[in-house]
Amino acid sequence: MGAKLSGPSGGKTISQNADINVTPFVDIMLVLLIIFMVAAPLATVSIRLDLPPATPPIPGQEVVEPVVINIQSSGQLFIGVGDVLTETDISRLPVDACAALGGGACQQERVFIRADAEVPYNDFMTVMNTLQQNGFLKVGLMNEDIM
Repeated sequence: MGAKLSGPSGGKTISQNADINVTPFVDIMLVLLIIFMVAAPLATVSIRLDLPPATPPIPGQEVVEPVVINIQSSGQLFIGVGDVLTETDISRLPVDACAALGGGACQQERVFIRADAEVPYNDFMTVMNTLQQNGFLKVGLMNEDIM
């Protein structure tokens, strides 16, 4: 900021000059613009990822559909394979899951859970904890139909 030492009346009053010098501000903005123009292409560098190719099932080989547990917003539980769903409750869930998986070492197989968007978090976690406490550690979550 500058100051005037003499006023129009010739006295020694000091008044401040309120003019803003925008040249340094414009210089800084131009430097930042150049920095961001140079840095922006560096932020979009992609990572090369080699994925294995998708292999279709062997002709004649039966595709095993997954076991899905559906949690409705009303609190009802359904379990089944494909379009065949049977109603169950939380106390019978481990037994029904093992039956749907075909028995044997059913805890080693993967089970999928699909829940409505309005399902309370507590209901969802109750199903997850029940499966985990009964040895079902391979649990997948679904948000869309897979078939």
